[in-house]
Amino acid sequence: MRLMDLARVVRSKNAGPLYLTFDIMFETEADYARGLAAKGLGADAVAGLYGVSSNAVAIIPYPTALAIKITLPRPAAAGGPRDRDVYGAQQHVPLLEIDV
Repeated sequence: MRLMDLARVVRSKNAGPLYLTFDIMFETEADYARGLAAKGLGADAVAGLYGVSSNAVAIIPYPTALAIKITLPRPAAAGGPRDRDVYGAQQHVPLLEIDV
């Protein structure tokens, strides 16, 4: 199953001008547990998708909200000359196809 089929919400946004954050929210505790256990949502896998060091990827579980937050450095500062998505709103797309 792909993340886009399991999660209720998958979104990205700026976490300041130098970081992106991804919010992944699930409908049930079972879905949340499955997402949390997925190797594709681990720091190494996410780092590979976004071309950053796994040490720079923070995976933060929020069990009360059945959510996972992932934060990592942006490839370019928001609003800078190399930035292609000033709000970071379209950066979650590579996560959608992850197997969970």
